[in-house]
Amino acid sequence: MNLSKLALILSLAALMLLSADLRAQATFKVESFAGGLEHPWSLVFLPDGRALVTERPGRLRITDADGRLLEEPVEGLPEVYADSQGGLMGLALHPDYDDNGWIYLTLAHGAPSANATRVVRGRLADGRWTDGQTLFTAVPMKDTPVHYGGRIAFLPDRSLLVSIGDGFDYREHAQRLDSHLGKIIRINDDGSVPADNPLVDREDALPEIFSWGHRNPQGLVVDPTNARIWSHEHGPRGGDELNIIRAGENYGWPIATHGVDYSGARVTPYTTRPGMTDPLLDWTPSIAPAGMSRYEGEMFPEWRGDLLVASLVEKTIRRIVLENDEVVSDEPLGLKLGQRLRDVVVGPDGALYLLTDESAGAILRVTRDTEPSKGQGT
Repeated sequence: MNLSKLALILSLAALMLLSADLRAQATFKVESFAGGLEHPWSLVFLPDGRALVTERPGRLRITDADGRLLEEPVEGLPEVYADSQGGLMGLALHPDYDDNGWIYLTLAHGAPSANATRVVRGRLADGRWTDGQTLFTAVPMKDTPVHYGGRIAFLPDRSLLVSIGDGFDYREHAQRLDSHLGKIIRINDDGSVPADNPLVDREDALPEIFSWGHRNPQGLVVDPTNARIWSHEHGPRGGDELNIIRAGENYGWPIATHGVDYSGARVTPYTTRPGMTDPLLDWTPSIAPAGMSRYEGEMFPEWRGDLLVASLVEKTIRRIVLENDEVVSDEPLGLKLGQRLRDVVVGPDGALYLLTDESAGAILRVTRDTEPSKGQGT
């Protein structure tokens, strides 16, 4: 090979590296997609381009494809117990929604002295909730208005996973198999118990339990390429976790954690214990991870397969780059929004849609900025 050809090859390689670096250093444009929401919690896009969004006080709202809210919330929803962290929370469409129209919700059910996470499903017809069914209610009831979990994710077999928090004052229940508190549960799409659940044959265990030892898991994602289950959960002061969830495994809370109590007292002397699964990633100090998505889209192709985590305390979106189930990097996008973020959803257009956890909440749309000098950051 002569020197001129070698120089050309080296130049092309350098240009390719530069292009990849520029993609990695993407800048962003942030704009309002929908406003006028009170503590929006979860968002899904319908096949026709409209979107559904839950509001924690108990409303299900519909936007058109351009983000305009319908004036009235969906009528006929089941009653929710709306207090503190409790209310209307998770939202998911059945994988066969085009054929059956089922929409799944999680909500806080009950009263101050006795409340629990509940899973319901129904359909939409002319702006009304119809064919409503209650599929699951966690036991035991608790008297705290916090730590409900509330995320939903479908597995390839059409069963669904639901995260249940520990109720805060009931942390020891996370290790008890006669309680749903501090668990991820798995049910069939009609609420029945899958015959292959890990504890279904144990008389001392609730059959819906899929994994246990959780504090307040509010991120739940299933990788469609391999059915890998990703979850994150809130620690107390520190000890937020990212985990790969496997059937029948114990994730340690409150026996093993990197966090400490809000008083500063130690929860436990252990960060790891035999027979318990250590987190893949620990955030100490806490970022308060809320929603999570796996990126598959055209707008940011260099992110494909990465996890995106919304943060309530850090008030940003973290991009977690993975390779063979290991974390390669974990960095905030640097959006500098200054607002608590409850969820991050990848839209059909490949943009990110963020829910701000505010009384005057909104859905923000994040796109790649074609004029970097005006962008929000890298």
